[in-house]
Amino acid sequence: MAEVMNLLQAEPSTPSIGAIADIPSLREQLAVLVSTGKAKEAIGVQLSHEQVKRLSDNDVQKYAKRYETYVGAKTTENLIDSLISLASKALGFLVKIKDPDAFQKELKNDYIINQELSNLAGNAALKYGRLLAVANAALIIAKNIDFTKESSAMLSNTEPAAEEYSTVAE
Repeated sequence: MAEVMNLLQAEPSTPSIGAIADIPSLREQLAVLVSTGKAKEAIGVQLSHEQVKRLSDNDVQKYAKRYETYVGAKTTENLIDSLISLASKALGFLVKIKDPDAFQKELKNDYIINQELSNLAGNAALKYGRLLAVANAALIIAKNIDFTKESSAMLSNTEPAAEEYSTVAE
């Protein structure tokens, strides 16, 4: 167990992209991160543009790897949130849920569900890469659509009901 913990704590010194890292490209990525003001949140260190220029190649790789990990974690978190929201909404059509918000919160806080959905999202990211952004956008759109019977009836019934005509005739 101690060996595994040591492996997890050690930061890799090998490049994350291909056999040879494109240091200028990674340095530019870090400069963009500094420009957005998200460096502290994403890589754990507040850097200036001048500091990014002076970083050693190993430090550039280290911070780029941290950023890659941060982006992966955020992507997974958003994907899990969208999947759970959409699944609980779909389940709501089949059964009456007492408190949908509490139900979603409980699902989102469940360790096992999060672990398995994280694995699913990670595998999807490895297989489909950038297509995951399209899938996530579709999930976000779907979870924000009102699928209630009243809204679908409004879409299919564009003419006023017979009762509305009777009140106008009087």
